[in-house]
Amino acid sequence: MNSNKKVALYTLGCKLNYSETSSIARMFQEEGFARVDFEDVPDVYVINTCSVTDNADKKCKQLVKKALKINPNAFIAIIGCYAQLKPQEIAQIYGVDLVLGASEKFKIIEHLDQLEKVEIVKVLAANIKEVNSFVPSFSKGDRTRSFLKIQDGCDYFCSFCTIPLARGKSRNHTIAETIKVAKEVALTDAKEVILTGVNIGDFGQGEEENFFQLIQELDKIEGIERYRISSIEPNLLTEEIIEFVANSKKFMPHFHIPLQSGSNKILKAMRRKYERELYVERVEMIKNLIPNACIGVDVIVGFPGENEEDFLETYHFLNELDISYLHVFTYSERQNTTAIKIEEVVPKEVRSERSKMLHILSEKKRNYFYQQHLGKTYHVLFESEQNDDFLNGFTENYVKVKVPYTKELENTIIPVELSNIDADGKVNSIVTQLKVGSKN
Repeated sequence: MNSNKKVALYTLGCKLNYSETSSIARMFQEEGFARVDFEDVPDVYVINTCSVTDNADKKCKQLVKKALKINPNAFIAIIGCYAQLKPQEIAQIYGVDLVLGASEKFKIIEHLDQLEKVEIVKVLAANIKEVNSFVPSFSKGDRTRSFLKIQDGCDYFCSFCTIPLARGKSRNHTIAETIKVAKEVALTDAKEVILTGVNIGDFGQGEEENFFQLIQELDKIEGIERYRISSIEPNLLTEEIIEFVANSKKFMPHFHIPLQSGSNKILKAMRRKYERELYVERVEMIKNLIPNACIGVDVIVGFPGENEEDFLETYHFLNELDISYLHVFTYSERQNTTAIKIEEVVPKEVRSERSKMLHILSEKKRNYFYQQHLGKTYHVLFESEQNDDFLNGFTENYVKVKVPYTKELENTIIPVELSNIDADGKVNSIVTQLKVGSKN
C-alpha cells in the first residue's frame, strides 16, 4: 500500500480522456494513493495526453516542466494518444519517467516500481494494430454529471485524423456489460450521463448489437435522470435514433453532429462518409421531430485545398442551417495522415481569419437559439460549483443559464423561466419552484 503517497492527474483533450483519467485515478486510490491537485507537491504525476493538434503536444511538454518546478523528485508518467503516437519523442522530454501507450495505460499501477526518478525512461507502447481490448471507464467526482465511455477507437481513417493511429480499431463491450457499468454510475450522485467514445454511433460495428439497441436499454436504468449523446456521425445518426430521443424522457434533445466542411469537394478530400445533402436531411429530421432541439456542429477551417470559394460555401451552408452553435477547429498538419501530402496548403493567417469568421457566426447562432427560448420554462440541472456568486446549469436542450447562488440548488433539476441573455452569453433565469424535476 502507498498510504502516504500522493498522485496528481491532468487531462488534455476530449471527454473520453477525462472519463479514462477518472477511472485511472480510482485505481491509484484503491492502492492507497491520495489524489491531490497539480500544485500540491504530489509524488506521482500522470498526464493523460491528446494529440489532435500540435498545441496538445506542446501543452504536454509545458506540463512536465511545470511538474518538475513543483516537485523535482516527482515520478512523471505520460499516457494517452500522444504517448501512443510518439512514445520515443516523449521519452526525450527531460523529467519523464514512464510512457504508456493505448492499452498499457490501464496497467499503470503495475509499472510504477519504486516511484524514483529514472535514468532510462520506461516506454511501453504496443503496435496499435495489436490493441484489441476494451476497458470501460466513467468519470466520478463531478457530482452533477458523469462521462461514460461506451466505445473506443475508429475504423474511418479520415484524411486529417490521427485518432485511429492513437486508439486503434473501433471496439466496445457488449450491451449487457455496458449496462453493468452504467448501473455503477447510477449509484453515484451524478444526475446526468454523457455517452462518450471516439465514434459512438459505430457501437457494435454493424454486427449483432448496435447503438440504437444500447440507448434503448440505457433508458430503462433507474437512478439516471438524464443522458446526452456526446457526438455522433451524421451517417450513423439514424431516423430511429432521432425518433427515440424525441420520445424519451431521459435522452436530452441535444445532438452534436460533426460536419467538418460544407463543401462536398472538401468532404471527399477529407474522406468523410457523407455529403452535405445528408447532413441537411439529418438536421431537418431533428427539427421536424424536436423543434426545440439543440444542434452543435464540428467544422474544420483551412484544410488543404480549401480555397476561398470552398470556405464561403461552408460559411453560407452553416449560416442557412437551423443549428445552435459551432465547434471550430483550425486545421493543423499531423504526421502519418494522408492530408499532409496534399500540396495546396492554406496559409496560417488565412486559416486564422476563417476561424474568426466562423466563431462570430457561432455566437450569432447561439444567441439566436437562446432568444427562441426566452420566456419559456425548462428544467435545469444546476452544477455544484459557485461562479461569481452565481450558479450555472443547463436546460434539457443545452441552454446555459445562471441564477443567484443558492446552495440548495446544487446538483438538482429545477424548473426555471428563461429571462434574458446577459453580457456573458448566459441566460438569466427565475426559479419557479424548489422541486426536483425531469425532462418535460
